[in-house]
Amino acid sequence: MCEIQSQEPVRRCPLDSFPLCLADEGESVRIITARSGKKLHERLGSMGLQINDTVTVIKKQPGGGIIIEKSGSRYALGGGMSFKIYVRRCD
Repeated sequence: MCEIQSQEPVRRCPLDSFPLCLADEGESVRIITARSGKKLHERLGSMGLQINDTVTVIKKQPGGGIIIEKSGSRYALGGGMSFKIYVRRCD
């Protein structure tokens, strides 16, 4: 039986995932999906962030802004972007 895989990003979020803006400072999380269109995926890619990357939340700002770290590099994301990125806690 053949499965057809779409090039479109999956827009459904796993039940155990949550928006990045809700992660606690110091918490390590894995990026599961981004609930938005092609532009957000392109923006994340240009920053070097991809699905299944593990990031650590460094600082949270009022309004959802967040600073994350991946492999020694830090990234600042606005509240809108951090709300659309769904993550899962790392075990």
